[in-house]
Amino acid sequence: MTENMEIFELAQALGEALKKRGWRATAAESCTGGGIADAMTSVPGASEWFEGALVSYANRIKRDMLFVSEDDLETFGAVSEPVVRQMASGVLAMMDANVATAVSGIAGPEGGTEEKPVGTVWIAWAHSEGQEPVTIEARCYHFDGDRAAIRRQSVIAALRGMLELVRAHPE
Repeated sequence: MTENMEIFELAQALGEALKKRGWRATAAESCTGGGIADAMTSVPGASEWFEGALVSYANRIKRDMLFVSEDDLETFGAVSEPVVRQMASGVLAMMDANVATAVSGIAGPEGGTEEKPVGTVWIAWAHSEGQEPVTIEARCYHFDGDRAAIRRQSVIAALRGMLELVRAHPE
């Protein structure tokens, strides 16, 4: 199966799982540059379960629109667990959604360091139902390949994580 087909099938399965629960999804994207939103909106009927997404490529957007801490951006960098957690909770608060994902990474070919080489991607998933508190999970990935491959792998991992999160909650 090609990665593009896998992306479409994951987005389709996510949409079906969200519809069963009456939930809506959102995303805060950095290195994926709208790839998650593209995947979701490629599914017919996505307007029933996809609220929208924010491409927060610049740190200023992460800080001003998603309320990511300036101190955390300076201390840990944009590609870090504290930042993606805040991105996920920020986009969840911004949108009328129940589940969110946030992605920040180094897709290359430049920008990597010894500590955070090209292919380092942090992804977070957040869930909130009504007045329930937001629960957030985050994971660091180390993807291989060129810029396009790293971005595709990031979209796949983000969609898989969202699907797992939605399926973990009863219908």
